[in-house]
Order: sequence, then C-alpha cells, then structure tokens
Amino acid sequence: MFTQDDLCATYGDPWAAATVPFMNNAAPTMRAITQQRLGGADELILTTKPRPAPLPTEVLVRVTAAGVNPVDWKTREGNGMAGVLGEPPFVLGWDVAGVVEEVGFGVTTLAVGDRVFGMPWFPRQAGAYAEYVTAPSRQFVKVPDVLSDVQAAAVPLAALTAWQALVDTAGVSAGDRVLVTAGAGGVGHLAVQLAKHLGAHVTATASERNHAWLRSIGADDVVDYHDPEYLTTVKDIDAIIELTGADQVRIASTLRPGGIIVAVPGGVSAELGAAATAAGFRTSAFLVEPDGAALTTIAGLLSAGQVTVEVARTFPIADVAKAHALGETNRTRGKIVLEVAR
Repeated sequence: MFTQDDLCATYGDPWAAATVPFMNNAAPTMRAITQQRLGGADELILTTKPRPAPLPTEVLVRVTAAGVNPVDWKTREGNGMAGVLGEPPFVLGWDVAGVVEEVGFGVTTLAVGDRVFGMPWFPRQAGAYAEYVTAPSRQFVKVPDVLSDVQAAAVPLAALTAWQALVDTAGVSAGDRVLVTAGAGGVGHLAVQLAKHLGAHVTATASERNHAWLRSIGADDVVDYHDPEYLTTVKDIDAIIELTGADQVRIASTLRPGGIIVAVPGGVSAELGAAATAAGFRTSAFLVEPDGAALTTIAGLLSAGQVTVEVARTFPIADVAKAHALGETNRTRGKIVLEVAR
C-alpha cells in the first residue's frame, strides 16, 4: 500500500509548505473586508487578517479585482448563502481575478505568475473581498489576454450561472426560443449572448434605455417590463432564464407545453409549481457551482470576441459599502467590480 510516509519519502512532505507560515508569530497578513454581524452595508469593515497558504492541489491567488453579485448583499443581510457560511465573522465575495502567487503540491494546470479568474468554493466561503484567496487550482482558469483584471472579475459567477442554466439545466439548442428576464443585468447580458451562441432566438426583458444595447449584443427581441402588457407579444418560449424572482407565474405563461422555466433567484414558488402542473410546463430551481470546464469554454468565447462582459462601475475595496448600495438599486447594466490590488 502507498502510504503517506511513502509519499513524503518520494516527493517531500506536501503539507509542510501549507503549515510552516502559521507556525511563527510573523505570519504574513492581508487586507480583507470582514463582516462581524449580519445587517446593512455599514457592517462591511476593512480589517487585517492572516494570509492563507495553499494546501496540496490548491493555489494562492493575489486578488486584483473581485466581482460584486446580488448573492453578496443578500448574504450580508442574513439571506443568500448565510445559512451555508454560518454566523459571522466571514469575508464575502466569490468572483476572483488575480495572479497565482504560490502553488500547492500536486498542482499541474497553473504556475506562479499566471493571471487567473474563477468562482472558488461556492456556496462555501471563498473570501474574494480580500487581497489573497486559496482554492483548488481547477476552480480557476487562465484569463484571456483580451480581458483586463476588472473585466475578468465580472465574469465567473454570472457567466457560469448563465451557462449552467442554459446548457446543463434547460438543454437549450439551436432553434429554441429563449426568454431572459432582467436581460441587462450581470447574469442577464451574458445569458443573452450565450443563448445566441447556442443558436437560440433570444427575447430579453429590460428597461427601454437598454433595448438598443441588448440588440447589439445578440437579443432578437427586447420588451420593456415597465409596460403592463409587456408579455403579450412573447409566446411559444422553449426556455425561460428567470432572473428577477418576481411574477413567475405570469412570465411562465409564455412557455409552450413542455417548455422549462429555470428560476434562478428564490427557486420555484408553490404557485409556479401548481401552474406548471396545470399548464404542462417544467420548472427547475437553480444554484450555480464551480465549473472549470465550463469556464474554460466561456474564456474561449470571450477570447474570440463572441461574448463580451459589461462593467457598470468599479470601486476601490475600501468603498465596498458604496458598491453594495449601487447594486441593491437593481438598476445597473452589467456588473460592479471591486479593485482590490493597491
């Protein structure tokens, strides 16, 4: 039997690099946004914490930018992933872009100095609102040269949500009719482009001010959700990527029999489930997960210019409360990003 002693004799102790930095009083530190209590954005405090070290098969990434997502402020308030993270203190954030600073034993896909992006550990704590994170190397992908670090930080959670909802859950293929609600949002604008890449006819809902832009990135039809009758022209939909968590039954009325609504925020309500039984459409709740293979595919589409990412605004990490306040308006186009590197 190949034992741990055999491993150490052959390759050296793979755990040593991970444990030595914490065995003295001069352990390196980092800045991080730590939340001590659940509540408003004023609970997000810039602190100093010990810098983590990678375990075997992990990498240490120096974070240059971190994406901000609705799950962040929902978790901050005690919803979202708060039940997974447990009681504070914790560090929010799952969208990471940065540079590999150190590799743990067994890492073969990345090297020190590589620019990477990813959505590590979700739904467990990733701690992206910090200067360093550690995570399994295969939850990160090399950043395409065409992207800045800020753009890269805007991609992982939103793009993986869109891809997994469209491809893995709804099974969208060429010729399907897809409806994307909140089409100008972080997930929405990527879902529009990815659905179009898959060969679908894409309808998006958005404010009128975003209609021309959505058409320019691939939407075939755009309807203004402010109009009380906005769904009257939408019909025979094969798949809905529902990103608002509201008015689910009415939105689902646009589905053909056998179509599917993927309810991303909030899941499938009892009312929606009853409507599905009565009308003969399908429903699916949804939670994104780390997916290096899918992110590699998305990186290729970004590199080829077939998909673009929109950054609404950036904030220095110390202004994280302002970033959350802007995001909570639900009126931004694309993503909000924190600039972490000093």
